[in-house]
Amino acid sequence: MQLTIRRPDDWHLHLRDGAMLERVAPYTARQFKRAIIMPNLSPPVTTAQAARDYKSRIMAALPEGSDFEPLMTAYLTDETLPEQIATGHADGSWVAAKLYPAGATTNSALGVTDIANIRAVLAEMEKIGMVLCVHGEVTDPAIDVFDREAVFIDKVLIPTLADFPGLKVVFEHITTKDGVDFVMAAGENVAATVTPQHLMLNRNALFESGLRPHAYCLPVVKREEHRLAVREAATSGNPKFFLGTDSAPHPMSGKVSDCGCAGIFNAPYALEAYAQVFEEEGVLDRLEGFASEHGPAFYDLPLNEGTVTLSRAPTLVEDVIGEGADALTPFLAGQTLGWHFTE
Repeated sequence: MQLTIRRPDDWHLHLRDGAMLERVAPYTARQFKRAIIMPNLSPPVTTAQAARDYKSRIMAALPEGSDFEPLMTAYLTDETLPEQIATGHADGSWVAAKLYPAGATTNSALGVTDIANIRAVLAEMEKIGMVLCVHGEVTDPAIDVFDREAVFIDKVLIPTLADFPGLKVVFEHITTKDGVDFVMAAGENVAATVTPQHLMLNRNALFESGLRPHAYCLPVVKREEHRLAVREAATSGNPKFFLGTDSAPHPMSGKVSDCGCAGIFNAPYALEAYAQVFEEEGVLDRLEGFASEHGPAFYDLPLNEGTVTLSRAPTLVEDVIGEGADALTPFLAGQTLGWHFTE
């Protein structure tokens, strides 16, 4: 059995920089035509020139003959000016801006400390139709880590959209029933990306026979009831939900340590993982919409030309990619997936 779909895109991706960029970019370019590139480098991508320079480094890291297209984003800070965002959007330097609550995840220390600090930016983005990509968690230490998404919806997203009802928002890597319900109830200007890990893992995965650093990401995986709600939404065919891997590589030295890094490297077998989920739900016919159509429609971009093919055949995921402290552990390491990407 084979499954052929229009070439898909990844609407949430971390490629890092330097040697790591060179190692991981080919995996995404192999399966996807475009990807929204996260700007949380060190230092972050806060200017249009920085975005153009980063895009050049990504292009240089691609395999010869690749037609992969990185779609760049701006990293919002308390000091970001509306005219910076508008000018970079108008000249094509970036297609979206990323809201990281300060301290929410990797390299987010320079993120936004209070949504009120970027009201003028949000007003400009609403005016020009530019997408706001949101890491939807509060960082208040008094809030339980498993509740941070739900609290963010109540305290930040709902008031923000009340003030800017036309703002286009992608609620990235949703993890809860609260997130699903919010997106479903919101207008057509609100959508969400869904990762393979949040479709396949619940929070038990973090503690299966011991601490499991390679199941640790932010937002963290949640209770089973939340996984099932996210899974139902992603496979429903609703165009508000589309593919965003949030593939976030860290070397073994960073993942397995006294203070391990948050992030799951799922790029090598992303489509195989999604296909398994859609097959288990009996809706393989909906995978193309989720992977290839809903995202471009929301971003007002054309659908991709060409196709990719998955074969119904076992694929064994490597235990590690590379060697030593710089080795990477892919998502579902050591497991066998039921689909094989054949390009």
